Amino acid sequence: MTNLINDRLIRALLRQPVDCTPVWLMRQAGRYLPEYRATRAKAGDFMTLCKTPELACEVTMQPLARYDLDAAILFSDILTIPDAMGLGLHFTQGEGPAFQRPIRSAADVRQLNIPDPESELNYVISAVRTIKQALQNKIPLIGFAGSPWTLATYMVEGGSSKQFSIIKAMLYNQPQTLHLLLSKLATAVTAYLNAQIAAGANAVMLFDTWGGVLTTEAYQAFSLNYMQQIMAGLTRQVNGQTIPIILFTKGGQQWLEITAASGCDAIGVDWTIDISQAKQRVGNKVALQGNMDPAILHASPEYIRQEVKSILAGYGHNPGHVFNLGHGITPDIPPEHVKVLVDAVHEFSQLTP
Repeated sequence: MTNLINDRLIRALLRQPVDCTPVWLMRQAGRYLPEYRATRAKAGDFMTLCKTPELACEVTMQPLARYDLDAAILFSDILTIPDAMGLGLHFTQGEGPAFQRPIRSAADVRQLNIPDPESELNYVISAVRTIKQALQNKIPLIGFAGSPWTLATYMVEGGSSKQFSIIKAMLYNQPQTLHLLLSKLATAVTAYLNAQIAAGANAVMLFDTWGGVLTTEAYQAFSLNYMQQIMAGLTRQVNGQTIPIILFTKGGQQWLEITAASGCDAIGVDWTIDISQAKQRVGNKVALQGNMDPAILHASPEYIRQEVKSILAGYGHNPGHVFNLGHGITPDIPPEHVKVLVDAVHEFSQLTP
């Protein structure tokens, strides 16, 4: 039992029975909402929006006013930790994040300090506390962080990448340097997520956005290994309530079995695998989160409803499904189509035996 009025998400993540399938959406607070765009304009820039707890709370709550969602997710960015490490994060219009001082050597790694969540990242922890107060225990709050591998890709490449040539060269030519970086990041992410849990997060998610670009051997050594270290160090019980962990490796469906054995409670899957196949492969080891293609939100309301029905049927009448997209909502999605999706999930999964 939890002290939440609606604890469907927590129950589903722990593979317990629910009255209907819970739904939340990656990037549910974002540019597709006109109210978000207004708040972002008020903030002036993206990082100011992230670093102002009251504004981060405001945008976190915006989709909850529109839709019957079963969870809120902290509004923040996965690059808060590298930013707090002093790499000079900035965002360029149309080009995404970039670092003024990328990591290219063992000496660069050794100079990195582990940020204290209550000082260098206090704005995030304050946002968690502010959002928790605003939610009034109606629904759970999901905290999150980027995986060490994913954070390292940005830190070493100096920003977004398509080929990942610089970090892959480090992986194969200077593996010890990369392991040192990933070890520091695992320590930082563990402290960061534990601070979010202490501030009130009811579940946490690790976004391994770029794990899917690795070979199987490299994924296990340079990505999953460090996520397992984090999961082993997380606070799992608060006041007798379990804090579930969701692990999402985009493009990682080929590793479902080893991911399911990693210590997480749930695996996020993208749309490149049928959810019935994913369910068959993981069995009852973990819950599954997903997995509608975000582009389907461009389709007609009836098409969206049919796709929701198909995914629910694919998972079947088993506990342990959290409905979500296979990745984040894109800025060009009509907000009214999101309502169609959310309402359809509850309608078609209602009173499932």
